[in-house]
Amino acid sequence: MTQQAPQIDAIDRRILTCLQINGSLSQRELAEQVGLSQNACWRRLQRLQDSGIITGSQAAVDLPAVGLDLTVFVMIRTRHHSKEWSEEFRKHVEKLPEVVDFYRIGGDWDYLLKVVTRGMRGYDAFYQKLITDFDFSTVTGFFSMEAILQNRPTDLTRL
Repeated sequence: MTQQAPQIDAIDRRILTCLQINGSLSQRELAEQVGLSQNACWRRLQRLQDSGIITGSQAAVDLPAVGLDLTVFVMIRTRHHSKEWSEEFRKHVEKLPEVVDFYRIGGDWDYLLKVVTRGMRGYDAFYQKLITDFDFSTVTGFFSMEAILQNRPTDLTRL
């Protein structure tokens, strides 16, 4: 049985758009921006949270400002595709704090990691930890020179 996505309307989409842009809005400010009373806005927020559409809120951190000045997109190809190997690899990657995003992907590559670290030495130390005790076909890194669009709010008007 497939699980059906919760229904959201135009007001829900406005709430979600506002929160994507500024997750620190008070309920009063959010209600004003979407044209609802505070109580009605609160009920909608609760429903969106309870349904799993809103999963939390985070503060955006300027990573270079705190010394994490290198972003690397690491592509991994492996010969191993068993569930057991994948679970062990997942556990391994979850222990590496430099990894901020981790995807299993289709196509010519098997995994994509977004890594943030302090310079090339930091990346080399990460790389050594990554490959320890794992047999990969290929590991390559693409080094970001500039983030042009990052954490862009998703356009929900197309739903």
